[in-house]
Amino acid sequence: MHLYVHIPFCLRICPYCAFYKHMLGRSDLEGFVRAVAEEARLRLPQGYAPQTIYFGGGTPSLLSPKHLDILVEGLRRTVAFSQLREWSFESNPATFTTAKAEQWARLGINRVSLGAQSFEPELLKLLGRTHSPQQIEQSVAMLRAAGIPQVNIDLMFSLPGQSIDQWRHTLECTIAQSPDHISTYNLTYEEDTAFFDTFGAEANDEETDVAMFTLADELLTAAGYRHYEISNFARNGMISHHNLACWRGEDYYGLGPGAYGTINGTRYRNTEDTAAYTAALKEGHLPEFTQERISAADRRTELLGLRLRTDEGLPPELLRPQDTAFTAMLQQEGLATMTADGRLLLTLQGRLLADEIAVQLLS
Repeated sequence: MHLYVHIPFCLRICPYCAFYKHMLGRSDLEGFVRAVAEEARLRLPQGYAPQTIYFGGGTPSLLSPKHLDILVEGLRRTVAFSQLREWSFESNPATFTTAKAEQWARLGINRVSLGAQSFEPELLKLLGRTHSPQQIEQSVAMLRAAGIPQVNIDLMFSLPGQSIDQWRHTLECTIAQSPDHISTYNLTYEEDTAFFDTFGAEANDEETDVAMFTLADELLTAAGYRHYEISNFARNGMISHHNLACWRGEDYYGLGPGAYGTINGTRYRNTEDTAAYTAALKEGHLPEFTQERISAADRRTELLGLRLRTDEGLPPELLRPQDTAFTAMLQQEGLATMTADGRLLLTLQGRLLADEIAVQLLS
């Protein structure tokens, strides 16, 4: 089992981001963190012992030491940390200090994901980021000095106006930081974002996407990183266990406004209203949420899309007899291989067509 905690606060709103988030404003931070702890008490089984915890956002690193202590202390009253294998914490450069990083290490946070996105100043400005390339390097150094065991650097490619040389430079600068894990996300233009309104849904160029994806694979695998998921690379076995659990379709609870959870075939989502969320929990009841039962067909659809992304591939139980001809064709065209135990693994070229392959396996 796994636990996700959503912290929706941001210094400013990035124009590409479609997650539920908002600026700090006059938010009652102490009330909010106490509300998350109360949701844990009301929603989670007593003594719940997750293998992974992931604090995402938003920008969790905006929480002050005081507020983070209140939140963690509250969670520990319900959650048993005895089985915890990985505790990830999202942060942005220039939003934390050495003292904060040291606190994270003391609490037991053992993986920090740094939202760098680019090492090009003009692209950082375009993305609405408040940090400089130098602050990325300083942030990595602070995390290492504080004793954080694992550091991930998040990057984005196929940005408006981004050249292949700029992408190469960002990858080389990232490798120079020697992070344990690197995530490289192909920018997509989501509805209800400023980028969608400015550039439109058709802004992506397939040729550029392929070139940048291929370059990332080339440079990062040459530097010793395992390309274990379409967008993710890990060195020395330091994969993201929380994210891998999601790609495997394992159950997890979600806490916080806008958070999702999936338990025993039922998916729920909390209200996207931080004030209403906090008020409900202050009154001692769960916030408004929606839930749906996931059918067997929908479950297979999701697992196909998720597991094809990884280097574990599709297990044989997700393949049907009528898929045999199609999977044979994928192998003949160099898009996939089949392991001795019957797993279908996409090659690098196959990963470029992962969504289309998943659709064919559904028909």
